[in-house]
Amino acid sequence: MKTTIHGKNIVLGVCGGIAAYKSAELLRLLTKNGASVRVMMTRNAGAFVGPVTFEALSGKPACIDLFDRTDPDASIRHIEWAQEAHGVVIAPATASMVAKYAHGLADDALSTFLLAVTCPVVVCPSMNTDMYLSPPVQRNLEMLKADGHLVLEPGAGELACGTVGPGSLPEPPLILDRLTSLLTRKDLEGRKVLVTAGPTREPIDPVRFITNPSSGKMGYAVARAAEHRGASVVLVSGPTCLDDPPNIRIVRVRTAQEMARAVFEEMGDADVIVKSAAVGDYRVRETAAHKIKKTADELTLSLVKNDDILMALGERKTRQFLVGFAAETRDLQENAREKLARKNLDMIVGNLVGQPSSGFGTDTNRVTLFYPDGQAEPLEEMEKDAVAHIILDRVCGRLA
Repeated sequence: MKTTIHGKNIVLGVCGGIAAYKSAELLRLLTKNGASVRVMMTRNAGAFVGPVTFEALSGKPACIDLFDRTDPDASIRHIEWAQEAHGVVIAPATASMVAKYAHGLADDALSTFLLAVTCPVVVCPSMNTDMYLSPPVQRNLEMLKADGHLVLEPGAGELACGTVGPGSLPEPPLILDRLTSLLTRKDLEGRKVLVTAGPTREPIDPVRFITNPSSGKMGYAVARAAEHRGASVVLVSGPTCLDDPPNIRIVRVRTAQEMARAVFEEMGDADVIVKSAAVGDYRVRETAAHKIKKTADELTLSLVKNDDILMALGERKTRQFLVGFAAETRDLQENAREKLARKNLDMIVGNLVGQPSSGFGTDTNRVTLFYPDGQAEPLEEMEKDAVAHIILDRVCGRLA
């Protein structure tokens, strides 16, 4: 399955700031995801990163001047690019460019191009902290927001100029994520989607616990995809090393009991529940108050069964569309179908774990979707982000 921006015409506007070096990384990510990218630069941008860099990464000439005498089409290129663009990103957007765009000033190639654009625009301001916080810049950014453009909040920290505070360019993966969201159909708008992700940890003592290899990548991918499609998303997450997805409310838990409480609190007004977390089936009967010392040759732990969250969701659901996951090591079809029926699910996503390209910790997955009517839909190996969108495609089709 192709990404949302695959085949889309994206124009990357680059202004003159030290953060222009990050624009090259953003361009690489855009092309990696299948976008056709054209770069339009200000003359000052060329003082930081030359056009040859962007041309090499995009495979297309960069536009700096509307009146390039060696190119007879340069004077109308900005109109052509604006008409063909599916999305525009200005990164970095300097204070000067923000002011020009907000007030309709067109005195160079990029600012002239922007006035002809009708597609979604992402503005990524990057500048000195005091400049960014100044009343004129803040007024101009508010004007751009009021005009319907997406203005990303800059990162905060120590800047190249030595000041500390907001003003650094958002990281390229975040910019890509927000652009992708803008260009994704909003077929879950007005819906609440509840997702669980990651492992649980059942403590043995203050320094040891029982867990599993789940990375949370599949659940986080589903949460991101649902947010891109316009849903209000709550992500109940066990311990992971993953970055927080933007614009998603995250409830952090550790144990299976904590996850159960969080899920039951959130399920009432949910329209869709996707339970991809790998919840521990058992917990230690009595957690030691202090670290257990290594004195005996053997240690016996008494385990008790945790509540089955998915089973309880199947019993309690009213109007919710409930999706479960079945990670198996054998007999996938038999085990998944049995779980689907016994737990009253509307869909189950089954996969065989332990393979290099599928299961815990991988960026890809090979799954089969099972439905109550007996239908099974095997999918090819693909990125987990793509799997997430197919799952939501099927959910939306059945909700409709």
